[in-house]
Amino acid sequence: MKIIGTNKRAGFDYSLKEFFEAGIVLQGTEVKVLREGKVNLGEAYVVIDGEGEVWAYNVLIPQYAFGNIHNHQEARVKKLLLNRLEINRIYHTMKTQQMSLVVTKIYFKDSKVKLEFALAKGKKLHDKRESDKEKDVKRKLQRGSYDE
Repeated sequence: MKIIGTNKRAGFDYSLKEFFEAGIVLQGTEVKVLREGKVNLGEAYVVIDGEGEVWAYNVLIPQYAFGNIHNHQEARVKKLLLNRLEINRIYHTMKTQQMSLVVTKIYFKDSKVKLEFALAKGKKLHDKRESDKEKDVKRKLQRGSYDE
C-alpha cells in the first residue's frame, strides 16, 4: 500500500468513528498525476445522493503537466465504488447519528487507487483543546520529561 495523500485536518476537526475503503472512478490523466503524488484532500467530503450513489467532493487533483485537450478538470466530482449493502449501512448510520463522511486518505493498493473515508462527528472548540492537551501529555511521556 502506497499512500498518496492524507487529510491531516480531519483528525483535528472531527472525531473519526468508523473507516471505510472505496474504489474511485478516475480518468487517465488523474492517475498519472496521482502517481506523481499530487493531490489535495484539505476540504474533501463524501455524499450519498438520493439514488444511492456515493460521490467524493473537493478531492483536488491538479491537471497533468503533459496533458493535451483530453486533460481532466481539477475539481471534478468523483464517483466512489461501494457495495449496495455497505452504502445502505453507511447512509443509515450517518442519518441516525447525525454524522458526516470525511475523506481521510487516498492510496494505491495493488495498482488500484483507493479512497479511505470515515464517519465523523464535528468537534467543538473545547474538544479540540482537550485533544491538544492529551497529545502534549503523550509527547512528554514519550520523551520522559513530564513533570507536573
